[in-house]
Amino acid sequence: MLVEIKNYFEVINPALKFSHYYALKIDPSQIHRSKIEHKYAIFVLGSELANAMREVEFSASGRISSRMKELAEKVLKEIEYTQ
Repeated sequence: MLVEIKNYFEVINPALKFSHYYALKIDPSQIHRSKIEHKYAIFVLGSELANAMREVEFSASGRISSRMKELAEKVLKEIEYTQ
């Protein structure tokens, strides 16, 4: 669902770049990736979506972006710990 929202934002504003999400090279259809990798991608994408929403003036998006970034960092530490 988040990918669909990302696609919508890319259509309405082609200048938006979800560079951190694309750098992960993970999409929801990649079932061979671990659950924790997908979890990390969700938080990274959520953070970037919140930043995109902030540009269109949704009020709480700044807090959402910060929280998603915190959760992404937490999951990244879990990934590093398990490898």
